[in-house]
Amino acid sequence: MKLVKSLLALVLFSAFISVYAQEKPKMTIEEYNSLWQSAVARDSSLLKETGALQSDINKLRETSGKILVPNCDEDLNKLVGATPADVDNFRKAVNELEGKIRRKEVTKEDRQKDLDALKANKIAALPEFFNKVFNQLQSALDSWVDEAAVASKDINYTVVKGDCLWFIAKKKEHYGNGFAWPKIYQANKDQIKNPNLIYPKQTFKIPPLTEDEKAKFEKLKKNYKPAPAK
Repeated sequence: MKLVKSLLALVLFSAFISVYAQEKPKMTIEEYNSLWQSAVARDSSLLKETGALQSDINKLRETSGKILVPNCDEDLNKLVGATPADVDNFRKAVNELEGKIRRKEVTKEDRQKDLDALKANKIAALPEFFNKVFNQLQSALDSWVDEAAVASKDINYTVVKGDCLWFIAKKKEHYGNGFAWPKIYQANKDQIKNPNLIYPKQTFKIPPLTEDEKAKFEKLKKNYKPAPAK
């Protein structure tokens, strides 16, 4: 520390001398001594100010360490009558339900019942959970399309001019495969006497294909080779 002080004083003194020497080429011993004393006094003053500032910083650090920050979470938990353990269990339940909804486990109706149960819990009103439970998870459920349920329902289709069973089966919203036309024929034999003759305004049921039927008709489609052009 003493070495630093000496170097600082020497730098200040050299600066004073440099400036003074430019203005006055000649300097007496008395003038040198005066400048040296001024530099030493200035150095001492700066060191005192630095020490005072460091002391203030230390006091602030001690004071900040003693300040008690109110535990808002604890107060909020009391409002909903929950213990920290209750909140932890609720957090786990929310995370588990979020995963089940994302993976579409079981049915949409079951997951909605689980979510309704979470909503009924007072802990759901805590800031940590409110948005996720009432907005994010509900939004994810609302956008859940139960493909299995949709696939299990028959679709009704009304014949238009120019249709044939092949074209109807080939539509993307039906089977996307014209070779599946016999499925439509079998489901509507009460209306179709001849599969080559269907009429506008007839309404046919388009039943879903089983996995075996999908594989069978897809195989027919892949193996089909059109007759060579004459």
